[in-house]
Amino acid sequence: MSNNPLGPVRQTRRFAPVVLSFAGMVLAGTAMATMPGKSAQPPVPGLTRAPAVRNSQDFHVETIARGLDHPWGLQFLSGGRLLVTERAGRMRIVSPDGMLSQPIAGIPKVRAGGQGGLFDVALDPHFARSRVIYFSYFEPRQNGDGLTVARARLMSDGGAPQLADMQVIFRAEPTPRGSLNIGGRLLFLQDGTLLISVGDRFGERDQAQDLSSDLGKTVRINSDGSIPRDNPFVQHAGARPEIYTLGNRNAEGLAINPMTGEIWEQEHGAQGGDELNILKPGHNYGWPVITYGVDYSGTRIGLGTQKPGMDQPVYYWDPSIAPSGMAFYTGGAFPKWKGSLFNGALKYQRLIRLSLDGHKVVGEEELLGDLGQRIRDVRESPDGLIYVLTDEADGQILRLAPSNNSRTPVARR
Repeated sequence: MSNNPLGPVRQTRRFAPVVLSFAGMVLAGTAMATMPGKSAQPPVPGLTRAPAVRNSQDFHVETIARGLDHPWGLQFLSGGRLLVTERAGRMRIVSPDGMLSQPIAGIPKVRAGGQGGLFDVALDPHFARSRVIYFSYFEPRQNGDGLTVARARLMSDGGAPQLADMQVIFRAEPTPRGSLNIGGRLLFLQDGTLLISVGDRFGERDQAQDLSSDLGKTVRINSDGSIPRDNPFVQHAGARPEIYTLGNRNAEGLAINPMTGEIWEQEHGAQGGDELNILKPGHNYGWPVITYGVDYSGTRIGLGTQKPGMDQPVYYWDPSIAPSGMAFYTGGAFPKWKGSLFNGALKYQRLIRLSLDGHKVVGEEELLGDLGQRIRDVRESPDGLIYVLTDEADGQILRLAPSNNSRTPVARR
């Protein structure tokens, strides 16, 4: 698709914040959907079901582009352009007026199907000079398929956009069969290293505790694919040196808290066990030994909810929301949301805003629920607005903007 079916005119909808109780939620029809309230034990005060909040931040929603096939990752380019991935194996540039480019040439072969496909995209910290991008995808391999990360130069000036000088810099090992719980979120850290979430591949969940396997981990590499010397298991015999944390089921959200520099992560649990964590090098987040969820059969997983040497989550969702991309909000367009953590929800088809007091979630607000669309990614733009991707066959790029037009967003980058 080379143009925007909507044309250059934005479609807008106006919203006041919407607060819904968990009891009124409707399942989104995902493969792993379950009835609300199933969990390993009664809710733990302070760790789940934070009070519903409403802070009267009026906003409206603009449809920037549509016609995307399950968009997964988003980045902001110069001149108001966007770079977006589609899970089917395509990447496009979106112009400021919503026009979609032809698919960018040079994308490697992608195994699209199930939860597999083309995932996240990240810009090199020196992108303005290098023009290098990084992307994750489900790669067809000889005896299965696996999460792979590559880098390439984005050539978009004059002619059709294309990738040049592509180089694979990471392949998750081992390579099991199946297309569930793949991971694929990318995050550049402040030191220029790259963090990658690797799922447990569902049927291989015990490997999340195995240091000879990348599955169920976050890994950290240098931008050229080499291993940072200060990785926590570099000197550990038999461990894969790229491992940064272990015991993570399937993380699809990574973000740096700009107030503290901490790495926050969210991951899909089983029933009632989606987690929000603060990642620390070498730490073990418990999966599948400890969890607040239960298996899809209703049976207990592991030993319970706590074990010495394994970290507790900052927060967990019960019932599960199937969390996806996440972003801290730091801009000036929405002053009442400053410092909030936004998280897309796939199962319950909404955008979740968490109010924080340090490491504690003190309030939860549900937005965009009336759209009835799975939210895959959320990003803050350079001018302080909020962009989201809808994970649909006719996927959209939406933008949240303040309804009070007297407030002019201030560019921060």
